[in-house]
Amino acid sequence: MSEQVKKTRQGFVVSNKMDKSVVVVVERKMPHKLYGKYIRRQVRYMAHDAANQCQIGDLVLIEECRPLSKRKRWLVRSVIERAA
Repeated sequence: MSEQVKKTRQGFVVSNKMDKSVVVVVERKMPHKLYGKYIRRQVRYMAHDAANQCQIGDLVLIEECRPLSKRKRWLVRSVIERAA
């Protein structure tokens, strides 16, 4: 059996007010269908932060996991860069 590769995303923490949970904004650039100009799209993910280590503004790596609650399906793998 082959193990399924889990998706990962990189984004910034915008909220850490919950216990063991953070909200991460992941931004991507995509070309406009008609004009071709690159536009920014962003998605907010709720991620599990078991150690409550993330602060607002941190750049984090999140990985998909099993459903942990109604909206949480991502797990904070590591803090790449701390907020200034």
